Amino acid sequence: MSIPGLTIIGESINDSVPSTHTLFEENNIDGIVDLARVQAEKGAACIDVNVGSRSPGFMAEVVKKIQERISLPLSIDTPDLEIAAAGLEAYDAERAGNQKPILNSISESRLELFDLYATQPFIPILLVTEGLDNSGEMIMNTTAGQIHATAKSMVGIARKRIERITNDKITLDPGIMPIGSDSKGDFKRLMEAMALIHQDNDLAGVNMSVGLSNFTAMLPSKRGDGSPVKSPLESAFLTMAMPLGLNTIIGSVNRKYSLLTDDDAAMQCLRDALKLEGVDIITRVMMYFS
Repeated sequence: MSIPGLTIIGESINDSVPSTHTLFEENNIDGIVDLARVQAEKGAACIDVNVGSRSPGFMAEVVKKIQERISLPLSIDTPDLEIAAAGLEAYDAERAGNQKPILNSISESRLELFDLYATQPFIPILLVTEGLDNSGEMIMNTTAGQIHATAKSMVGIARKRIERITNDKITLDPGIMPIGSDSKGDFKRLMEAMALIHQDNDLAGVNMSVGLSNFTAMLPSKRGDGSPVKSPLESAFLTMAMPLGLNTIIGSVNRKYSLLTDDDAAMQCLRDALKLEGVDIITRVMMYFS
């Protein structure tokens, strides 16, 4: 079931997925292309392509082979300048209905990735979980205010680096952490950061995206009564986050995402988590799936 207003970037072609890693190691390009085809058939709007630390040539080959079989846009997902350049150069916009690729993800420490726009125009995903401190060093943002400040900074840089780009062609990634190990209030910080971004007139119309499967990483797949865990908690997150401007996820086409009612157990769990601190957050999540 699709959620109106939510764009799903298919997550399966990623080196961190064990089965995909095996395909990469075996140079099984047909298997990788088949992953792209299945995600396209199941409703993905875009296909993420993350080949890890493999060669630029490998990224280029994967992009070309996928585009021979499917007509969706691709997300070139790498922090490496050479790998990103190879993926973008191999990308054929005509094969994707003249849609631009996505480049994921540009941060304040990787601004040189903007230079690739001259070769192949792309839609940037800007990582705003890290920013420059007063001494010019890159640090992880630890407050919602810092994430918001980095978002403003990165959107300003994007406007300078890409001529005539508008907010609706920019995507921000405010980061998402596993709720099952959240003893530091990561979930609360994310929700507060999205609210600040959503309320900022200078950032009006900007897209927001997260890697949704990270939210339920390390959690069991089923509750004590046999009901699923991951899809409901991810759906609860979407129900709470979409009104704050989240409209894109890197996610699974096999999960049954939906908008939940307020009395749903997963919604109650996440609302409680926002009110708790420290290990009490983890305890509450454990109560949900026990």
